[in-house]
Amino acid sequence: MLENKIIVVTGGNGLLGSAIIKELKQNGAVAINADISCNKDLEQDEYLCDITKEESIKDLIDAIIQKHSKIDGWVNNAYPRTTDWGKQPFENESMESWQKNVDMHLCGYALCSQLALNQMKIQGFGALVNMASIYGILGPDFTIYEGTSMNNPSAYAAIKGGLINLTKYLAAYYGPYNVRANCISPGGIFDNQNPTFVEKYEKKTPMKRMGLPGDIAPAVSFLLSPGASYITGHNLVIDGGWSVV
Repeated sequence: MLENKIIVVTGGNGLLGSAIIKELKQNGAVAINADISCNKDLEQDEYLCDITKEESIKDLIDAIIQKHSKIDGWVNNAYPRTTDWGKQPFENESMESWQKNVDMHLCGYALCSQLALNQMKIQGFGALVNMASIYGILGPDFTIYEGTSMNNPSAYAAIKGGLINLTKYLAAYYGPYNVRANCISPGGIFDNQNPTFVEKYEKKTPMKRMGLPGDIAPAVSFLLSPGASYITGHNLVIDGGWSVV
């Protein structure tokens, strides 16, 4: 399905990123892990990249073009955030920190999108997938956090909501060049969270479980594939039914 496609995944060392890379490789792609913890080694399909720095992204793209002559797909999946992320309720949140998180995450995705899609425009083909969230389309249910130290940062809603609409803009702008842009909005992904939270989350979800990385990765692969050649500007919600009840 993705044989010999050159696909970049930012944040490929993370929970979702590693599952996405595994799925892409199983489908025949050359999946390049672009992460701040990587080495600059395209022979190993990895390359150090900080999505908050333009020169770092340009360096990555230049290296890929030099080696592979093209970029077929790009997945914005990295999750940059400050050390105080999610530690304060909204009324006590630092607006300096709030702005920094928006700058790193939303602006980082926008910068990656601009540089990657411009390369795809030159090529005349390519596809981009942005990782959004159900909290980009819905307000949070704060009752599921009761009895835990967990919190839902307000900046997350602004970031992911903005990202969904940015994706629609990118789809409209680059569509004439045979370049597609879509996003995926996962529901809660199990990552050994507080059992109280997990129980409440699963009780509210029609499928009665949290999501797993393996629930998300195949959809990313599909949206990058020829099978999705007429799909652009779409937000694919993968949440076990959370958003429909």
